[in-house]
Amino acid sequence: MVSFGTPEYKRITLSLALGSFLVFSNLYLLQPMLPTFAQIFTISETQVNWLFAASTLALSFSLVPMAVLSESVGRKPVMMAGLFSIPTLSALMLFGDSFLFLVVCRALIGVALAAFAAVAVAYMAEELDKHAFSMAIGTYIAANSLGGIAGRISGGLLADNFSVDVAIEVIMVFTLLGVIGVHYLLPTQRNFTPSSSSLRHQNRALIGHFKNQRVWFAMLIGGLNFALFVNLYSVMGFRLVSEPHNVPVGLASLIFICYLGGTFSSRCAGHWSKRYSSILGMFLGAIVSMAGMWIAAVESLTAMLFGLLLISFGAFFTHTLAYGWVGQNATRAKATATALYLVHYYVGGSLGGFLLLYCWQHGGWSSVLMGGSAVYLAMFAAIAYLKHIAERKHTDQTPDAASLKSS
Repeated sequence: MVSFGTPEYKRITLSLALGSFLVFSNLYLLQPMLPTFAQIFTISETQVNWLFAASTLALSFSLVPMAVLSESVGRKPVMMAGLFSIPTLSALMLFGDSFLFLVVCRALIGVALAAFAAVAVAYMAEELDKHAFSMAIGTYIAANSLGGIAGRISGGLLADNFSVDVAIEVIMVFTLLGVIGVHYLLPTQRNFTPSSSSLRHQNRALIGHFKNQRVWFAMLIGGLNFALFVNLYSVMGFRLVSEPHNVPVGLASLIFICYLGGTFSSRCAGHWSKRYSSILGMFLGAIVSMAGMWIAAVESLTAMLFGLLLISFGAFFTHTLAYGWVGQNATRAKATATALYLVHYYVGGSLGGFLLLYCWQHGGWSSVLMGGSAVYLAMFAAIAYLKHIAERKHTDQTPDAASLKSS
């Protein structure tokens, strides 16, 4: 196993962080350009959202198949095939002149993104020792948030100042260069054992993850956490462009800079997990995030931005710890387990949008506070039950200690 601070650890951490940055830059690239695409194709806001939703949905549905594939052929081949496909498919988008063609290309890009996202944490869990893993996962998720910020802001600025095609071309070239760097930096795995098991066996592994409550409740926490985080940002965007704030759409998109709170906290989570309970950290992250939602209720731009920073800090802190918990507590098929976590994560984000946007449309931010608080309470209940499960297993594994206490 690779130890923290060694040259090989640095290569693994840097290459996977770069890959993560590229994946999330491309995932969120078109989000700020949606109004431009709506004008180009003369379509509604709901219709143009398929450019974003196609990649997200394809990503979520491809995670488990990619993880299962990596159990047989290896982690690095699957990750690299996905990464090299991203600039190829981006180039294909430049030749399309219909909206449907672009949607299909974005869906295919979502599949390619899943090849990396589903497997990277399993690679780390297999190659790094416990201390090194706890540090690397923080760096990896920090790169997630940086990629999301960079993709949105660079895409919006390039499209505004040049054109949509230029934005796609610039990010495509940057992605290709980055992928080549990942290919040469990322070491070949030494601790991976290929699985030649049948699809039926892999299905049993999936069912096993759902039955493993220590793993499944962490997945549930991740889904509830992302349902709140990503959609509180969406609602805040609507709030800023409406009365009484009337912030321009381009300026309102800069709220995603508040993701930097998550970049910082994901690194903090790595240090936290070395000394303290991951479950306690998930709880504290949820508390901070919930406090941010309530602070953002104040009708002040300063309060809103500070609230978003707290939401980002708390949500990424909880996400980092829950994600790492799944990778470490899955007893087998680790890539499948981490992929299932991300399925919960993105499905939660999709379903949470329906709830919070419905609350916004029918009662403004006060209704969002009520709906959001209900989801936070569900997350607190899941964290409390995960704590109960973890303590029960610890007691079961130390019967001698339990008998000493009772004597």
